[in-house]
Amino acid sequence: MAIQRSPKETVLITGGGGYFGFRLGCALNQKGVHVILFDISSPSQSLPEGITFVRGDIRHLSDVETAFQDADITCVFHIASYGMSGREQLNQTLIEEVNVGGTDNVLRICQRRGVPRLVYTSTFNVVFGGQVITNGDESLPYLPLHLHPDHYSRTKSIAEKKVLEANGLALDQGNGVLRTCALRPAGIYGPGEQRHLPRIVSYIERGLFKFVYGDPSSLVEFVHVENLVQAHLLASEALKADKEHIASGKPYFISDGRPVNNFEFFRPLVEGLGYEFPTTRLPLTLIYFCAFLIEVVHFILGRLYNFQPFLTRTEVYKTGVTHYFSLEKAKKELGYAPQQFGLQEVVEWFKAHGHGRSAEGQDSGCLLWDWVLVFLLAVSFLTWFPPSTTVSA
Repeated sequence: MAIQRSPKETVLITGGGGYFGFRLGCALNQKGVHVILFDISSPSQSLPEGITFVRGDIRHLSDVETAFQDADITCVFHIASYGMSGREQLNQTLIEEVNVGGTDNVLRICQRRGVPRLVYTSTFNVVFGGQVITNGDESLPYLPLHLHPDHYSRTKSIAEKKVLEANGLALDQGNGVLRTCALRPAGIYGPGEQRHLPRIVSYIERGLFKFVYGDPSSLVEFVHVENLVQAHLLASEALKADKEHIASGKPYFISDGRPVNNFEFFRPLVEGLGYEFPTTRLPLTLIYFCAFLIEVVHFILGRLYNFQPFLTRTEVYKTGVTHYFSLEKAKKELGYAPQQFGLQEVVEWFKAHGHGRSAEGQDSGCLLWDWVLVFLLAVSFLTWFPPSTTVSA
């Protein structure tokens, strides 16, 4: 008698063309799951057998619906977002359309097509806005929307609430309901990461990384891409009936579980590429003010020249103010067990792609940037001081 095999499970990953989405898709594919990657840009790597890429814009409902391809999708991993860092943070219209409008589209199609599970990739920022948080947990309230220093964090908070409120929503097809949860990861790192690390390395190579800032005892968190993949796989399983839907309607903080000073975390990268780690430390308030001035300049000139800001105000907070969170809920309810990683594999990846300090040709460029930094800091200090008061007789 022939053994009947259960049909292969199919999942959809929004933002699947990006670094993390593609890694998650490959992990699911290795478990025998059929994966559909949905994104506006295709992955830089070739697609393994069993993974399908669908090009589309999450802002368009018809594109989202097309991505389902008449497949019986059992879980959606909603990763797609916009405006996390750099000049992207300053495009409020696009941030709103992708993060809020795109989430509305995903939820609508999930209900229409009878998708039983949705895992949303959120952020620490839904509760953090520059205030010190030490070993916080999921009982912390959302930061009031007007207190968010950037539109990305504000819209991610709105979108997360929409996703969690959709938990238990009756599906149009069948008698089931939609089960949802949200993961709030720290900053992602790993070999080949394309959003944050290349920008940092470019600053290092151009001689811009000449100082650190803030309290040396301040602590933040990061999450290796493999740990974040593990968390998403576990969250999807924790929405199933055999896990008693334990994750339904809940958020979870996800990190490596190792709070560390932001700049000390990147020391192995700086020194591994052959550069000296800076010894100059500047006040956090000064750097925040410089970031504010840069944002003002970008607002005025951005339409003519959309330059990459050196730092934004949100990035200053995220890198210089203590905020880290407990993993107890994720460990207990999801079974999350983060592995320990370092930056050595990241260093080797950059070296393999032509990065690292050469023996010649660096000093003149660094000297130029030294003068540029001195000038910018001088201007900032002069602007920082209050104007003198004129007394008339």
